[in-house]
Amino acid sequence: MAFADSYLGRLRALIGDRLVLMPGARIVIERADGCILLQKRNDFGVWGLPGGNAEEGEDLEAVVIRETAEETGLVVSDVEPFGFGCDPQYETFRFPNGDRTQFFVLMFCTRSFEGGAAVTDDESSAVGWFAVDSFPEMLPNIERSIDAYFRFKTTGKFQMI
Repeated sequence: MAFADSYLGRLRALIGDRLVLMPGARIVIERADGCILLQKRNDFGVWGLPGGNAEEGEDLEAVVIRETAEETGLVVSDVEPFGFGCDPQYETFRFPNGDRTQFFVLMFCTRSFEGGAAVTDDESSAVGWFAVDSFPEMLPNIERSIDAYFRFKTTGKFQMI
């Protein structure tokens, strides 16, 4: 779907670059060898997790499944919520085009997926699997999300970040 056709794109046409509060989802996909899938974002030029914004009538589990397929070509299953990102210090962005958004993001994880990871949309310039000790430069909210995932794995406690 083109951005202009999305819920947020249609909203932006009405409100311009004003701050918008946006629900969404992101996912940590972990391979059996412990590597995590990241995508290099075209807008900020750094790496992030697959995910995105809700469309009308869509629940957040559906968002993360759809966005993962759109952005990476992977079909994920057995997605489990592990945390919620809502700290405005980390979840508020001014995009290169001037748009401002504060995200409220349910974070999911899975080790169940089918397909091969590939760039499948115009939001990313690359996708890749990274070992924990070799992560590339990421957005701060993504670093916090991955840290929260590892805390969740250790403690089993839902993470509010």
